Amino acid sequence: MDANVLSTLRTEVLLAAFAVSAVFGAVAQRTHFCTMGAISDVVNMGDWTRLRMWAMAIGVAMIGFHMLAALGVIDATQTIYYSGRVIWASALVGGALFGFGMVLGSGCGSKTLVRLGAGSLKALVVFVVMGVAAYATLRGLTAVLRDRTVDRWAFDMQPGSPLPAWLARQWGWPEAWSLLIVGLGVGALLILWAVSSAEFRRSFDAWLGGIGIGLTVVAMWAVSGWLGFVPEHPETLEPTFVATQSGRMEALTFTAPMAYTLDWLMLFSDANKTLTLGVVSVLGVVAGSAASALGTRTFHWEGFADTRDTALHIVGAVCMGVGGVTAMGCTIGQGLSGVSTLSVTSVLALVGIVIGALAGLRFQLWLLERD
Repeated sequence: MDANVLSTLRTEVLLAAFAVSAVFGAVAQRTHFCTMGAISDVVNMGDWTRLRMWAMAIGVAMIGFHMLAALGVIDATQTIYYSGRVIWASALVGGALFGFGMVLGSGCGSKTLVRLGAGSLKALVVFVVMGVAAYATLRGLTAVLRDRTVDRWAFDMQPGSPLPAWLARQWGWPEAWSLLIVGLGVGALLILWAVSSAEFRRSFDAWLGGIGIGLTVVAMWAVSGWLGFVPEHPETLEPTFVATQSGRMEALTFTAPMAYTLDWLMLFSDANKTLTLGVVSVLGVVAGSAASALGTRTFHWEGFADTRDTALHIVGAVCMGVGGVTAMGCTIGQGLSGVSTLSVTSVLALVGIVIGALAGLRFQLWLLERD
């Protein structure tokens, strides 16, 4: 493959990633898909519909990922989640910090982008602050703190942290069988739990959100792992995944990409700053949400109510930026893309996010009671 062909392929991957993320943004805006909202609905109203929608999305993404891997379309060992080192402390602490922050910030990273596309200036502030905090945790002050504390508490899990790979090694299964049996089995259970509710079955938005969001994750795996896979880079002569920040197969995630989006915008004239799958995903979600909001006439400008509202959102954004990078992903990056691979680290991060969200909701209740 020569340089011109590689450049064309890169453009195709970026356009495909933008299209998939735009669909994600449109579906999320239309169905009010939101992890924080799902947990809040259960705690405050006893309504499980959005949580079931989230479970269905995970199930669909999980089945899709493992089918692609079992059929040989993608290589499951090449994802950013396939690591033998389980950073359990970073996942739990970072996840809890992210979960707490998303309550204060009125939604997680993906919801922030969706709200931004629908006209929220509050979301714009959260996006900028979260991106700066994420960049600091990738390469700055909080990165040093992260490296010297929670990142050092981990354990090894061979051949990798995803459960199908580990079970295949422990029980002597062929890996393709393990991918199908475990991935499809767990995914099917999640979908069955989602549709076991009559209220869920009657809701078109619940079906659209669960299936639509799950399929966008599967589509991004295919874009990155199949369309963007080059067996031999013309310069390095090594396998590579085109347009990814990590050099490995990636799917939808938004915390670190927010930081890289700000970096790209501020240093656009620097030839070394090129578009990546993560950056176009951020832009695509905003564009898709805006198109949906304008098309349904729900677009409206929104600002902060008062000083405390502003302060809470800024604190929440910092928590999400620091926590999301520490946990190696957000509610989408770990809670959907990562969990779809059945990575133990991703599952722990998701547990941390839920714990943090519950703590955030208790904190909000305390503020209301104090007032």
